[in-house]
Amino acid sequence: MTAASVDPDFVDEAAAPGPAKRPGFVYFLGYGIMAPIARLVFRPHITGRENIPETGRVILASNHLSFIDSLVIPLTAPRPVQFLAKSTYFTGTGFRGWISRTFFTAIGAVGVERGAGQAAQDALDAGRRILESDSAFAIYPEGTRSLDGRLYRGRTGVAWLALTTNSVVVPVGLIGTQEIQPVGARLPRIRRVTVKFGEPIDVSRHGTADSGRARRRATDEIMAAIHDLTGQELANEYNETPPSGVVQRVAQAILRPERR
Repeated sequence: MTAASVDPDFVDEAAAPGPAKRPGFVYFLGYGIMAPIARLVFRPHITGRENIPETGRVILASNHLSFIDSLVIPLTAPRPVQFLAKSTYFTGTGFRGWISRTFFTAIGAVGVERGAGQAAQDALDAGRRILESDSAFAIYPEGTRSLDGRLYRGRTGVAWLALTTNSVVVPVGLIGTQEIQPVGARLPRIRRVTVKFGEPIDVSRHGTADSGRARRRATDEIMAAIHDLTGQELANEYNETPPSGVVQRVAQAILRPERR
């Protein structure tokens, strides 16, 4: 679940809760322990770390191939990075719940509810608050993992966030993370991955956040930059979650032509 999974045409500009909480002791302790171990075990090939501004608002917009992506980006970036994750990772009970909360807090995750409508708006607002605290925020414009390795069309939430918060966008290309933890695998495998941080993009020249055309053009520019880094085959369509029932299949068939 990410804020990128929603086209924010409906987003209410009503006052949001206060500023996002910056990563604290648990994050830096976890980073200090996990980063050296991950680099020793997985030996990631990293390029372009200098493209990430040391301070200020920055969106790391990445392709999405595996659950492990949300661990790889924070552990290879040169500054603390936050991202959105399912709220259930933070609400478990007992020892297992504690482990989950501690782990996701340590890698910079912020819990949000899944869903559309108000839940989608809350996710966008959470991303906005993170950026407005002059932090780095990672997002997957495709909305969900690519199961076939292709690069899907980006959703315009990433552009809305960039234009609303006046944030620079750094495209990220992940290569090989699906080999570490393929879909359905419980435990990661030892495989070498490549992480490419591209040159920063200023999307403000496309227009303002309230312009659908500006958001679409900015998103397409970001996705083109990600494609340049990864070389993935282009899907030229949205990465939709397969409908689970008859009603959902009918609704998707009716509404899909309207998604542009």
